[in-house]
Amino acid sequence: MFRKNELVKLFLGSFNYLPVPVNISFWWNWGSMAGVCLIVQVLSGLFLTMHYVSDSALAFDSVVHIDRDVNMGWVFRSVHSNGASLFLLCIFMHVGRGLYYKSYLNFHTWGVGVLLLLISMLTAFFGYVLPWGQMSFWGATVITNFLSVIPGYGGDIVNWIWGGYSVGGPTLTRFYTFHFLFPFVIVVLSLLHLIFLHRTGSSNPIQVSSVSLKMHFWPYSGVKDVLGFFVVFLFFFCVVFFYPTVFMDPENFMKANPMVTPVHIKPEWYFLFAYAILRCIPNKTMGVVALGVSILFLFVVPLLNFFLNWGYYKGVSFTYQLVFWTFSVNFMLLTWLGGSPVEEPYIFLAQVCSFIYFLSLVLMGILV
Repeated sequence: MFRKNELVKLFLGSFNYLPVPVNISFWWNWGSMAGVCLIVQVLSGLFLTMHYVSDSALAFDSVVHIDRDVNMGWVFRSVHSNGASLFLLCIFMHVGRGLYYKSYLNFHTWGVGVLLLLISMLTAFFGYVLPWGQMSFWGATVITNFLSVIPGYGGDIVNWIWGGYSVGGPTLTRFYTFHFLFPFVIVVLSLLHLIFLHRTGSSNPIQVSSVSLKMHFWPYSGVKDVLGFFVVFLFFFCVVFFYPTVFMDPENFMKANPMVTPVHIKPEWYFLFAYAILRCIPNKTMGVVALGVSILFLFVVPLLNFFLNWGYYKGVSFTYQLVFWTFSVNFMLLTWLGGSPVEEPYIFLAQVCSFIYFLSLVLMGILV
């Protein structure tokens, strides 16, 4: 049996002797930052679930009860709701760093990471429905209706998810169950992501894998992570305590009413890039396909590199950087367009940006 201090030494020692490249920068912090955000989300969510009621007649009032009556309830809710935005931001930055430095060449780690992105966005969508406000209700109605494009069984699948013929109490109960369970799936996939990562080691800006260019994780690289935590959480808690509703839609402060449709239905900011791609295509089926492909195409980027370049790495050329930064600016434009009204010129701009989005991903897979 290990004594307590021996277990602590063993745990710290595993980090101390973990080899990492000497030339990784602060851009590598976003992965560990996402891990910390995941822990914060799980813990704050466990506290919130003690007071939340997954009933269509009581859900909205239970959220108001958490904000007004539960001791420090508004803090936990602000941490959890804004923490979702921070968590997705960290994942987006992490994926962006992987694209820029071609970390997708480590296919197993990249594949699990893209799967994590998909499940995280799905979990965030389930959580967005739970407050049962106007935007939550109608957002669930619009998004779940997309499954109706599945040939043959689409309508049955939608009715099964709804638990009836419209979004209602059974839908809320099911979304609450999924939102509670999926974070544990994310934790397991995160551990698998780390296992694949540690089998090959972290990537670095020049993709050199020489043992002589490695250092101990702690303190050399760990200090960068700790500093990154302090800086990011400084801004995060400024939002939590001073601007807790900055990312919330005003419509969601009204209880869900199936008889009143909001003028402009839109999801949270981290879905807007895909939502813009969906809305700019006139055909519903093709729009839903483009929505799914906008994320699933990240699986294709390393395959393009492997089949066309045989996984060959030759640094980050100027052309590749130009394509990457075009992709990044275009991503932000799509996010803005996703929250704009469905009218000209926003529809045409979204079509152009959608084309650039997919073209950029293809070029990043082709260019060496």
